[in-house]
Amino acid sequence: MTTRNRSALLAGASGLVGNELLQLLLDSSVYEHVTILVRKPLDIQHPKLEQVIVDYEKLENYTSHFKVQDIFCCLGTTIKQAGSQKAFRKVDYEYPVRMAKLAKAQGVRHFLIITALGADAKSKVFYSRTKGEVEVALKQMDLPALAIFQPSLLLGNRQEFRFGEKAATVLSPLFSALLVGRMKKYEPVSAKKVAFAMLYAAQTNRTGTTFYPSAEIQKISRTVQ
Repeated sequence: MTTRNRSALLAGASGLVGNELLQLLLDSSVYEHVTILVRKPLDIQHPKLEQVIVDYEKLENYTSHFKVQDIFCCLGTTIKQAGSQKAFRKVDYEYPVRMAKLAKAQGVRHFLIITALGADAKSKVFYSRTKGEVEVALKQMDLPALAIFQPSLLLGNRQEFRFGEKAATVLSPLFSALLVGRMKKYEPVSAKKVAFAMLYAAQTNRTGTTFYPSAEIQKISRTVQ
């Protein structure tokens, strides 16, 4: 059963899914306080919103902000954007793992994170391997409730241009028609649907680790909204 008067912390609020999720959290009657960790202030104001300027290299200095019920980790970048594999790993592996450690220490009820479809700690592909490794690390922490979302190619309006995603947006109707059977799981999914699925999952009473692959994200959007 959903409890109200809850608090949430969101990392990655300026990103594609994070921005959609922030709007949902602020509109939700379930949450009375929403904290976002940002490198620079976002141009948004709301009575229940608190923006915390954070240095992710010193996350331990912000421990008090982790005293919430639910933490949503929407951090993510690309190797091109980060500048190197090492910098990419900081954002997509090191920061989420450190956040989860702080979350557990503060008694957070639910930790929710976005990885990617095809995440595999044994993959030869650096991107997929990193996503898989963060999943393994988080599972080993034995968090009260861990929700891992594995979307396919994300659709939405990013601030920065990504050719692959732009092409997918244009061709998405064609992809959807061609992807049938086992291939259906690769259908592009909108950032708004991922955000909705995360909000929905946070309000369940599930414990332990739950995976939400792209097809399940699509299903939640169809059956719950």
